[in-house]
Formats: sequence, structure tokens, C-alpha cells
Amino acid sequence: MRVRLAVVTAAEEVPWGSVLAPGRGVVYDVLGRVAPELGRRLHEHGEGPHGMAPFGHGAPVFSSARRRPGRYAAGGRGVVEFGSPVPAIVEALAAGFAERELLDWGGVALRLMGLGLVEPPEFADGRAVLRTATPVVMKGSGYSPDGVRGPRQAWVLPTELEWAGYFQGNLRRKAETLGLDAGVSLESVSWVGPKRSFSVGQGAKPGAAVEVELSGAPETLRALWSWGLGQANSAGFGWVAA
Repeated sequence: MRVRLAVVTAAEEVPWGSVLAPGRGVVYDVLGRVAPELGRRLHEHGEGPHGMAPFGHGAPVFSSARRRPGRYAAGGRGVVEFGSPVPAIVEALAAGFAERELLDWGGVALRLMGLGLVEPPEFADGRAVLRTATPVVMKGSGYSPDGVRGPRQAWVLPTELEWAGYFQGNLRRKAETLGLDAGVSLESVSWVGPKRSFSVGQGAKPGAAVEVELSGAPETLRALWSWGLGQANSAGFGWVAA
């Protein structure tokens, strides 16, 4: 499930370093005020056998803002979404945002105009075509095609050979984290966007938006829609377009 916030701003752009980076801090700030034990557990230990943080978020989107080359356009009315397959997280976020009038998004003031809850699609046939609005990031083995070991923090793109295997493993770990059917599979990659890098915390993470077809139990597919694809969803990566 998602919490969709309607926002408005007088700013004309969001600095590139603040497009995704503030979201994780916003989530933990809200949880710290509304559900401190839950927020502490997620921050310190994560959930399930893999210690994952089962939430994600997108970037603020201002569909009517004037576009300018090299800038992330803002202005007027917009939307920013947060999501999780864990009901307690969504409930806490909805309660916390309902008490606020402003969000500080990396120095950009977003005035909250309203919020709504968005249910995931049913995926009753066990198939889902998901396209991300933010880049999917995945770490690989660090080995080059000729077997030379490089940095362990080696990010792989959807066009590279290792990507599908690591992506598949991430799907399985998410299902295991939530205690859901882990028989979820990547069937195909139908579209890959351009390489993009966003700064979050220390350094930038490179990746690309994708459209993928997945198969699996409907409940697992619904959870992935609510959480995101790939790694670093809590930092805003791999957010699925509704």
C-alpha cells in the first residue's frame, strides 16, 4: 500500500542532490514521532532473516512544472509517494503525515495539501508488468567478463549479464523477509531507461529505470509493487510507477 501526498511548492527546482536523498530521513522522522519502537527496529535491525527495511518512496513529481534542461523541475502542485507492504508502517506514515503542514525536502518546502491511501493492483493472474519511475540499482560480484575482480561495491546495469541473477535474488529475499511465497520470477525485461546516478548518503548510486514482467503469487507481487524493485528502496531507488 502507498501513502500519496498532494503537495504544493513555490520552488522552481529541486537540487539534484535532494531529488531522492531526503525521503529516507523523512520516513524515520515520522516513525520516530508516531511509532518510535517500529522506527528504531527498522533502523537498527531491519525486518526478517535478511535485515531489510521494507519501505520505499519516490521523488516529488510536479507534472505541470516548466521543464528546463539540466534541472529537476518543481513548482505548483505535485505528488510524492511513500509505500510499504507492511500495514503498520503505512498506518504510521499516514498518521504522521496527517499531523503535518510542511515537508522539508532537502531545503525545498513542500506544503501538504492532502493525503490518500493507494491499494496495489490485484495481480490475480500471477503476472505483473512493473515500470519504475526511479533507477533500479543492483550490486554485482565485482568480477569483469574476463574474471578479474574489481571493487566489491560494483554496481551493475540492467544491460549487463549479472544483473538478472542478482535482481532475481533480491525478489526472493524480499518475499522471505515478509514471509510470503518466494516463488517469484523475472520473466523478461521489456524496457531499460538511460543510466542515472543520484546522491544518497555517501556517494552516488548508478542505475537505470526498467520495465519488467514478473510472475508469482499475487500477494508477493502486490508486496513488490508497494515496496519497490532492486536495492536501496528506502533511499528512493526502484520506485514503481503507479
